[in-house]
Amino acid sequence: MSAPTQTAIAIRHVAFEDAGILADVLAERDIALRYLEAGVDDLSAAKDADLLIVLGGPIGIYEVGRYPFLKQEFVAIEAALKRKVPLIGICLGAQAIAAVLGCRVYPGREKEIGWGLISLSVEGRASPLSALSECSYRVLHWHGDTFDLPSGATRLAETAITPNQAFAYGPKVLALQFHVEPRARELERWLIGHTMELAAVGIDLATLRADTERLGPGLERAGVKLFSDWLDKAT
Repeated sequence: MSAPTQTAIAIRHVAFEDAGILADVLAERDIALRYLEAGVDDLSAAKDADLLIVLGGPIGIYEVGRYPFLKQEFVAIEAALKRKVPLIGICLGAQAIAAVLGCRVYPGREKEIGWGLISLSVEGRASPLSALSECSYRVLHWHGDTFDLPSGATRLAETAITPNQAFAYGPKVLALQFHVEPRARELERWLIGHTMELAAVGIDLATLRADTERLGPGLERAGVKLFSDWLDKAT
């Protein structure tokens, strides 16, 4: 087996929200994946990434006073944008990209947590997000914040609650507010890690587990295709 020639760096905020199936897609392409743990590791190491991934987490991207490491995160994203390396942000990561591009990030009118439909724009249907047809456009939502669409970005997806669910910023930058990366068999870790939030908003865990068992495999197939198609265009 040949040694990887490229390295993807993922900024991870909580251990259970990892790259999931995106890690499998990278491995198939012989792209090595390295995690930097937000708040622990020196995020300046992200400057050497051939591909930068910014993952989700349960904090607000505007809480810089409470979580000073976010400043390093913004610098890493700015560097990736300047170097024009492929950059993908998921949930909190999408919000971070929007913030670096000069947009407001703020609490949405209500939380979106659980499995639900997503609507693609005309541009979204012509993008790698068209792979979501594989799961009948049902994805995993898990956020309370939202963001304005950056100038120069292309809106790819929306829901009734959140108009900006995904955007592209040129061919190398993809921001997803929703989740397509989790492996269904590992989602129980999310139920444990987010127990306080789930209880506070009254999410029924039995329903969420049943939806995951029913819809998770389709989302995994769609996610593999989505990430593969995006990498084909971005790398």
